Amino acid sequence: MVTYRGRVVDTELDELLPSLAAVAIEGAKGVGKTATAQRRADSVYALDNAQQRELLAADPGRIDRSTGTVLIDEWQRYPAVWDQVRRSVDRDPQAARFLLTGSAIPTETPTHSGAGRIVQVRMRPMALVERGICEPTVSLRELLTGRRKPLEGESAIELPEYVEEITGSGFPGIRPLPARARRAQLDGYLARIVERDFAEQGHPVRRPATLRAWLTAYAAATATSASYNTILDAATSGETDKPAKTTTITYRDVLSQLWLLDPVPGWLPVDNAFARLALAPKHFLADPALSARLLDLTSDTLLSGTTPGVRVSSGTSMLGQLFEALVALCLHVYARDNEAHLQHLRTRNGDHELDFIITGPGGRIVAIETKLAATVDEQDLTHLRWLKSKVGDLLADAVVITTGRYAYRRPDGIAVVPAALLGP
Repeated sequence: MVTYRGRVVDTELDELLPSLAAVAIEGAKGVGKTATAQRRADSVYALDNAQQRELLAADPGRIDRSTGTVLIDEWQRYPAVWDQVRRSVDRDPQAARFLLTGSAIPTETPTHSGAGRIVQVRMRPMALVERGICEPTVSLRELLTGRRKPLEGESAIELPEYVEEITGSGFPGIRPLPARARRAQLDGYLARIVERDFAEQGHPVRRPATLRAWLTAYAAATATSASYNTILDAATSGETDKPAKTTTITYRDVLSQLWLLDPVPGWLPVDNAFARLALAPKHFLADPALSARLLDLTSDTLLSGTTPGVRVSSGTSMLGQLFEALVALCLHVYARDNEAHLQHLRTRNGDHELDFIITGPGGRIVAIETKLAATVDEQDLTHLRWLKSKVGDLLADAVVITTGRYAYRRPDGIAVVPAALLGP
């Protein structure tokens, strides 16, 4: 029997369920939604099972008669159940009645959004803190307070281990496997997207190779704000018969419905002195291991710096982009736990960029730069200092996330934190 490893989202569910009648946990296939929900459920309807779908369709009142917490797994397979749950909550709003899990936005939209009845919670692949590789000593929650306390902590995780975390995956069912088996599972995951998931979303793929090439180009654009036209051009370089723009928009939309794209939007402060901010999102797939697999990058090739056939963006190495993707996954998870939002900053002329901006309750921000190195130099701090000059006390903290060993606060107040030592 596989031992359940606690997830950051467990805290959110523990806080929500005692007060709410219905919660929907949503995210890409394989992130662990069912395992997390089953621990809280007294009964389960698995709607990827045709017989159980037929059971609810034949007797919609069955869920009303259930006692305890009812888990409706893969609810998008029978979208009518969403409205059944909503109506049941209208009749009886007692807390912790329903948990729903979904790995896709259904093509047959429910008649009601569920607003006010069903609260939606996003679950992602495992962040570093959930993988148990190191005990975190720095809390995002504390950084958001603006108290700027001294930091401490030592991590045994170095660059080779971070590369293993990039290629090893945050999907809990894939992560424990030996390296070759992991690669085979990731290949199968990607093949299912192309061959089955698009069709299940109502968009059969007529040219699978083109979709695969677009996904690969998107992976190569990891941590950049490249335009979708640029991604299309990279995917179809040398081809005269390119897919229509509407086709690639469909790719993006369906992958979003499957929770496989996890972009970081541009920062748009409500009240600030900025005149020109670029709002294009930075591109990330749900798990950096998917990007590495699409680009045929292993731990060895990433560490050796050999990335044959990969077009490197803006002179940065692909390893740097994938490390930023690993950090983005962690920050998404930690920000949600703090009811905060993850964004990035880039001015339109590109003279100032910050990898991540986390906006907490009340509007105060933590600005974050990532660096694929163990040490920090003055050049790494330029944009953090520029932002401080622009927003003043709105900046709760400024952080450089590294692959180093030690967490500390510099004399100028800027925090230096190894990725493995940061937690929610």
